Amino acid sequence: MSPRDRLSSCWQHIQASLLPWLNDEVGRLTERHEQLVRVLEVARIERFVPYVHGLPGRPLEERAALARALVAKAIFNLATTRLLIEYLGADKTLRRLCGWERARAIPSEATFSRAFAEFAASALPSRVHEAIIADCRKDCLVGHISRDGTAIEAREKPVRIAASAPASPKRKRGRPRKGEPPVVKEPRRIERQLGMSLSAMLADLPRHCAVGVKRNAKGYQETWIGYKLHLDVADGGTPISCLLTAASVHDSQVAIPLATMTAARVTNLYDLMDSAYDVPEIHSYSRSLGHVPLIDINPRRDASLKREIEAEAKRQRCVGHRPAEQLRYNERSTAERANARIKDDLGGRTVRVRGHDKVICHLMFGIVVLTVEQLMRMVV
Repeated sequence: MSPRDRLSSCWQHIQASLLPWLNDEVGRLTERHEQLVRVLEVARIERFVPYVHGLPGRPLEERAALARALVAKAIFNLATTRLLIEYLGADKTLRRLCGWERARAIPSEATFSRAFAEFAASALPSRVHEAIIADCRKDCLVGHISRDGTAIEAREKPVRIAASAPASPKRKRGRPRKGEPPVVKEPRRIERQLGMSLSAMLADLPRHCAVGVKRNAKGYQETWIGYKLHLDVADGGTPISCLLTAASVHDSQVAIPLATMTAARVTNLYDLMDSAYDVPEIHSYSRSLGHVPLIDINPRRDASLKREIEAEAKRQRCVGHRPAEQLRYNERSTAERANARIKDDLGGRTVRVRGHDKVICHLMFGIVVLTVEQLMRMVV
């Protein structure tokens, strides 16, 4: 059975059987309740949560119910765990969908915190997301992969990284003297990545809380403290690969690791990126994967190139691409829409946890919801 047929069969089961039965069993379902049911039915998060009953010592709370509640927290866009507990106590239908029959059975805020730390340490939502992509998009040909990064603000102090080695003495400008050894420049991170494995590339990326700076659409500089979320999004707005780095990491330094992760999960034809990724190494690596890179040209690299682009734009009424390529490049807005959904509707602006592992865990619950939602739209 093809992935589309599996999704269609799952959709028919949810709409024709599961939702009518739940309406009679647990009470009237609102639109968000139905969305929670669809996400839980497709994600099957219970498969990835260890069974904890029967262990010696004090029994642990049911981790599967806690994981379902954290999915509900992303869907209802609740800012804090305390607010989630209040919702569970007041909404009988939501409470029963998560797995608790009585309000007094809802765990405390401290229990939620301990369970979330376990989920973050085991990368639970990341493993769930990878399994969804493997089940639903593995055998599908993807036309375009849109790549982009977005700022994630955090409530923690930025980490200052001390220099690992003493700075070399500053050398005079101009031609070196006779007999003076030439200065050997260290390879850039992008150059090092071309000979690295995926695990080595990920280990080389900074992941601490830092200060990020970017120029917005109006030309003004913006700064934030926290992290940067990098996404590869397929046609239709389905997130395929995700990485979280320090806010100070430039988008181009994450392109090769992201492309490697995405190539292992799906087969795509075009890589769409903005001018921040206009680096020769990214162009060549995209072609080595058998893809066609469509990257907006960064005119700041060369003034003469900028004049050529402007002249070509007047002739073809587009910027940097031929008309057919420009139409394909316009699909890159899917990554921007995915970033906006995560930040506005799925908890991306309400990060209350600290540390890389917990922040990416918080974001990945929302990304799992977005992934299932976009996959379901393909068969409706």
